[in-house]
Amino acid sequence: MSNFCPNIWPEEPVPNKVKTCDKCGLIEHGSRMIWGEGNPNARIMVILDNPGAREDRDGNPFVCGTRQTLQKAASKVGFRTDDLYVTYILKRKPTRAYDKEKTREICMMHLDDQLQEKKPAFILCLGNVAVQSFFQDEEAEVKSLRGTMHNIRGMKTTVAYHPLAVRRRPNLWSLFLDDWQYLANHFHK
Repeated sequence: MSNFCPNIWPEEPVPNKVKTCDKCGLIEHGSRMIWGEGNPNARIMVILDNPGAREDRDGNPFVCGTRQTLQKAASKVGFRTDDLYVTYILKRKPTRAYDKEKTREICMMHLDDQLQEKKPAFILCLGNVAVQSFFQDEEAEVKSLRGTMHNIRGMKTTVAYHPLAVRRRPNLWSLFLDDWQYLANHFHK
C-alpha cells in the first residue's frame, strides 16, 4: 500500500475556451476557475461539489481539510495519486449567495465535456450535491446509494459522503473508508 501524505496535487490547466465562462455568474464571485487536480488521465474520476479553498487569504497554497480527508482515505485503501483525478460540479468556489440549482445545471456542461474527453473507468461522487447533480435526481442521497455500483451516464459510478461531512461527524469515517474500499475492490478486479 502506498502512503499518501497530504499534499497539493497538480492542477490541470483550464481549457482556454472556458477560462472566462460567465454563464453561471460565479465569475462575479472573484474566485478562480479550477478545472481539476491529480492525474488528468486517471481511470477514477472523483467528483466534488466545488473546488473549495486551495489558497489562504494571502494566496499561499495549502491542503484544505476536504483534501486531507480524501487523500487519507484513498491512501488507506491503497490508491496512488496517479489513480485519481478530482473535479467538481462547479468549477469556481462560490463566495456568496447564488442560485444553486440553476448554477449547478449550467456548470454541468463543463463536467460533461470532461467526461467525454477523459472517459474514466469509474466515477466516485462525494456528497449529496455531487450525487444529485451527476445522477440528475434532486432526491438522490448518499446514505441510500452508497455501497453499490450504479450505471450513470453509461459509467460505473459509486458514491460516498463528502469529506467535510466526515470531518464534522467522525462517526462517518468508517463508512467513508468502506466506500473507498468498495471502489478499490472494483478498480483492482
